[in-house]
Amino acid sequence: MIHIGVVFLALFLALMTGVGIWGMKKTKTLGDFFLGGRTLGPWVSAVAYGTSYFSAVIFIGFAGTQGWQFGLNALWIALGNAVIGAGLAWLVLARRTRRMTQNLDTMTMPEFLQERYGAKHLKPLAASVIFFFLLPYSASVFKGLGHLFEAVFGIPYDAALLIMIAFTGVYLILGGYFAIAVTDFIQGIIMFAGAAVMVLVISGKGGGLFEMLGRAAAAYNLHIPPEQRPTILTVASLVFMTSFGTWGLPQMTQKFYAIKNEGVIPKAAVVTTVFALMIGFAAYATGAFSHVFFSPETAPQRVLPDGTRRILYDQIIPALLTGQLTGNLRVLLSLILLLVLSASMSTLSSLVLVSSSAVAIDLYPARVDAKTGKDHSVAMMRFLSGVFIVISYFISRFQIGFIVYLMSLSWGVVSGSFAAPYILGLYSRRVTKAGAYAGVLTGAAAMIILFFVLGSARSPLAASVSIILPFIVVPAVSAFTRPPETELLDRAFEDL
Repeated sequence: MIHIGVVFLALFLALMTGVGIWGMKKTKTLGDFFLGGRTLGPWVSAVAYGTSYFSAVIFIGFAGTQGWQFGLNALWIALGNAVIGAGLAWLVLARRTRRMTQNLDTMTMPEFLQERYGAKHLKPLAASVIFFFLLPYSASVFKGLGHLFEAVFGIPYDAALLIMIAFTGVYLILGGYFAIAVTDFIQGIIMFAGAAVMVLVISGKGGGLFEMLGRAAAAYNLHIPPEQRPTILTVASLVFMTSFGTWGLPQMTQKFYAIKNEGVIPKAAVVTTVFALMIGFAAYATGAFSHVFFSPETAPQRVLPDGTRRILYDQIIPALLTGQLTGNLRVLLSLILLLVLSASMSTLSSLVLVSSSAVAIDLYPARVDAKTGKDHSVAMMRFLSGVFIVISYFISRFQIGFIVYLMSLSWGVVSGSFAAPYILGLYSRRVTKAGAYAGVLTGAAAMIILFFVLGSARSPLAASVSIILPFIVVPAVSAFTRPPETELLDRAFEDL
């Protein structure tokens, strides 16, 4: 199995490198590097959105944790991710985002917020939020990949991190967003196939899909006492955070900037929905199926100093797969491992690209040499992408304490900061500069405060409140403050 897995891995990484070299030939300007020249069609755009959505976290962490604790109720998360986080996001946001970012000549979330509201200090504020919270998030993806390599391929954790840095750096730094989108498409095919194989093979071990669903429900009721089952509020907050929460994440909304034309949107919405439904269902269903194969006594766990046992949720899915995919099925395990690797690398590359843009585009004003007229934008983006990858390595390698907290806060802070100013700015001419500032600051502050008040275990609830609250604050502040200039609004809302 190890031998086959290493062969698959080598072929996969060689392919990613080749795409990076190909993408370099198509990357001449900053628009080419960051948005692929706004030339991407429905299939590539949709799959790029989907692969950025899901990383190893859903297959290893979320599937094991929510699948065991929630049982089949975890499938509500998969449904919300597909319908709200994927399909509805395209239908509600893509057209207006594509058109307004062109009207305002913007490429990033910070640029958009500055130009939409005529707020010169909003861009560095938004860029700082992205830098401080998305960079640690990308480091957490590196960390997960490092442990995966160590466990499956026998590669030491440090060496695995260096391998990921080398290959992610090659195709991202050379080819920019074009290379990311093409590699995302390839990785998306692997993810879709791997997810289908995973759920079919595991369910086949228990008598088929529908038989397994019934057995999983019965085993969950036996294993999890009623008082330990999640409340409706817990499930709803997770669905909301992981579905609507993506509407405010810059690495997701960037996909709307880059589409070729608005005719792409309906097709992309359907493709992304189907893709997300497959990935989400496969991950969470497999997590719920773990109740059929494990009991609370046999599930992966560790003994605490006081003698009590704690289930290791992150190890449930790896233990399930390695335990059930034996003999000739080991080849399928290699495919599933590529599924997890693809999910992580696609998310990682999008995170690094958006994080580096926060400095190269949003905080680096002198992109054109005043004397020679030479544009240094692409060189700066490539340089900073490399720097950010190296920083992510050191964060992953040394696990600095306060950085770990930033990882836990990242989703809620970033989405809470941007969702309301971004979405309301697309639809309402009445939102003001002061309202936008209030929204960014309220979302970030609410998440940080609630995270420490409610505790990390209730972070989905904290994130949900932090995303919703600015939708109240922004209109309230806007009602009592000066609206943007009419000329700015006419330019932003032209043809909308």
